[in-house]
Amino acid sequence: MITLILLGSGTGVPSLRRASPGVAILSKGLHILIDSGPGLLRKMLEVGLTYRDPDLILYTHLHPDHTADLIPILFACKYGDLPREKSLFCMGGPGFKEFFKGLEKLYEPWIKPQSYKLSIEELPQEAITFRDVKIISKSMAHLPGSLGYRIEFGKGKSVVISGDTDYCDNIVKLAMDTDLLILECSFPDGKKVEGHLTPYWAGRIAKESNCKKLLLTHFYPPCDEVDILSQCRETYKGPLLIGEDLMRIEL
Repeated sequence: MITLILLGSGTGVPSLRRASPGVAILSKGLHILIDSGPGLLRKMLEVGLTYRDPDLILYTHLHPDHTADLIPILFACKYGDLPREKSLFCMGGPGFKEFFKGLEKLYEPWIKPQSYKLSIEELPQEAITFRDVKIISKSMAHLPGSLGYRIEFGKGKSVVISGDTDYCDNIVKLAMDTDLLILECSFPDGKKVEGHLTPYWAGRIAKESNCKKLLLTHFYPPCDEVDILSQCRETYKGPLLIGEDLMRIEL
């Protein structure tokens, strides 16, 4: 059983309805986080996860609304009564190591591992294997170094997450025939911003990739004022979910 939990369906704009981006994927004792926006550490507690649980954190890009809780996570790992013990791998695109070096200059005494091993890696533009899952990354149309991920599990199951992106060939290729495609949908149709998707474009990616199910997330406040689902239906007729915080999906 593979369980996906949408920890945060929003952005960096404070919202009582939507927390900043973060996704947890749980499979056979393997815990993967994708992004850790501000407040993610507390949202994890609401679904029974703590700083001691993730085995791997994948970062789609380096904007604060996707990375801000990395420092709180590492700081919590040093908590004396319940220190983290198992190894933690943090991976991102080009520039991630340099980004982390900057964090170390500011916070090293408080985030340096003592009771566990921390690995900071930049993912190559090719498939890697982590434990028993295959991870494929491709560059996205957002920031330099932005990555989308395809995570493949046993029995052919797969999940694809775009992170922030505009329409591009790479996200269509990455998502081909996937069981679940998680796409950002930052703004409603008619209010498109470069580097982000609207329902029309998200639906087009879903249709072209022949994904089995589409989950939309990363909503700025204007998205909650319109019928996002109907807008997306103009280009995609398949199974469709509008993300909400703490939504669970079983694969």
